[in-house]
Amino acid sequence: MESLWLAHDALVQWLSHGLTEASWWQVLAYTLVTTHITIVSVTLFLHRSQAHRALDLHPAVQHFFRFWLWIGTGMVTKEWVAIHRKHHAKCETVDDPHSPVTHGIGKVLREGAELYRAESKVQATIDKYSHGVPDDWVERNVYSRFTWQGVGLMLILDLLLFGALGAAVWAVQMAWIPITAAGIINGLGHHSGYRNFEAPDASTNVSPIGILIGGEELHNNHHTYPTSAKFSVKPFEFDIGWGYIRALEMLGLAKAKKVPPKLQLGGVRTVADNQTLQAIITNRYEVMARYAAELKRAAAAEAERLKAQGPAAAARLKQMRVAQAWLHRDDDKIPQGVKPTLAAAIGDSPQLAKLVAMREELRALWTRTGVSAEQLVADLQAWCRKAEESGIAALQDFSVKLRAAHA
Repeated sequence: MESLWLAHDALVQWLSHGLTEASWWQVLAYTLVTTHITIVSVTLFLHRSQAHRALDLHPAVQHFFRFWLWIGTGMVTKEWVAIHRKHHAKCETVDDPHSPVTHGIGKVLREGAELYRAESKVQATIDKYSHGVPDDWVERNVYSRFTWQGVGLMLILDLLLFGALGAAVWAVQMAWIPITAAGIINGLGHHSGYRNFEAPDASTNVSPIGILIGGEELHNNHHTYPTSAKFSVKPFEFDIGWGYIRALEMLGLAKAKKVPPKLQLGGVRTVADNQTLQAIITNRYEVMARYAAELKRAAAAEAERLKAQGPAAAARLKQMRVAQAWLHRDDDKIPQGVKPTLAAAIGDSPQLAKLVAMREELRALWTRTGVSAEQLVADLQAWCRKAEESGIAALQDFSVKLRAAHA
């Protein structure tokens, strides 16, 4: 009888405190550390290394991430990679597995994990987009075959460490990726935030500081340069994932294959040449971002001019405020309801009309097909000549900067 009471007391003690008898802050620290390791495993291994081939990882590091993802998420590498590659290939279309543009932001935020699971059952997606992922014995016979047993192992570990509280810790660990990646990044990352670049989709940067979700917060940057191992591009942005990559590189355990291109400005060429053209095309997103900034400044200057005219220009000022908000965006990103007001504002300002027209002429340098390099160089030279003869200071300065671009 005494042994039963001892067993009872031991069971109660374990349920109350676990084997560690950890304090609340120690349990919290453990939860935050383990969920962060999960995020790092997703962003470095699944995303940057496997899905986009932007990063080579040492086999030992790969095996650690694969094991951790097995016990921390139960996700199968080939499924995650295939679904993500399809997202990029079919972005913002009805075939995009989890776009808020087609599914609605509410559905992606609430049911992002369910959308992932539904697509993982589409064998055609897996067959088409999962090439090049690990396919060794442990992948086939353990990680892909016994998915729930991995997360079950994590549950057992949490219960042993913290008793009944371990179940709550495990629940947080299991919800971390569905909430942060499947919900916030796949949802808000295509709905709300700021854009450095006019990528051909609705991607946004959720936050300039990428710590909580491993740098994935910089989603617009990633969609602009999907094969880059580094997600931060502006001085005020921070990608903790890139910090881990640099640390692994210093240890000889990783190698970044590509980073975002950086527009180099050197001596101003008298006439734009093929090297100028190549530098502009390579850095076209940065070039257009700088041009967009000029458009915003020009619209702001026009608004100030109209404001100085008083009540008589109130209607035109209202139109110009709309232009300030939308003129820098590409036409296909501007809501239909805004376009008439925007057209009226542009029609009221010859300078803005010229800037908008020449933006499209500049864009044609990399969007036209079937044109020789010699013709494109001639077109660039003509663009610079036209800009510098326009009498518009913003265009003149921009042309000079283009002639200073170096590959």
